[in-house]
Amino acid sequence: MKAAKAINHIGIAVTSINEQRDFYEKTLGAIFEGVEVVADQKVKVGFFRVGDVRLELLEPTDPTSTVAAFIEKRGPGLHHVAYTVEDLPARIAELQGDGVRMIDATPRKGAHNTQIAFLHPKSSCGVLTELCEPKGHH
Repeated sequence: MKAAKAINHIGIAVTSINEQRDFYEKTLGAIFEGVEVVADQKVKVGFFRVGDVRLELLEPTDPTSTVAAFIEKRGPGLHHVAYTVEDLPARIAELQGDGVRMIDATPRKGAHNTQIAFLHPKSSCGVLTELCEPKGHH
């Protein structure tokens, strides 16, 4: 089994990136890196850097998005932890072969030019887990 290379980011579901920005910048001292819309996931992502870790604030752009459903069910808060991996398609196949339940059977486009795939929380100790492969690493 190939090991994760690093924590890529921590995803936090929010109702408004703008309303949360002061807390992350002024209270925590995080460095704001910008916003990106990921249309196929129906979210706007605000990027903040804290040391070597990136925080991604996930704001739904559509009430039918999975992040909107998450906020409706659980409220704003920790959404997922993402890990950097190499050769994401092979990693997905390996996990499925080991009986891990995947939300994504094939990689899809994520923010920051990454390919991503989610493990189902029931197969990852109750934590929604994302695997990320930066573009050009496969």
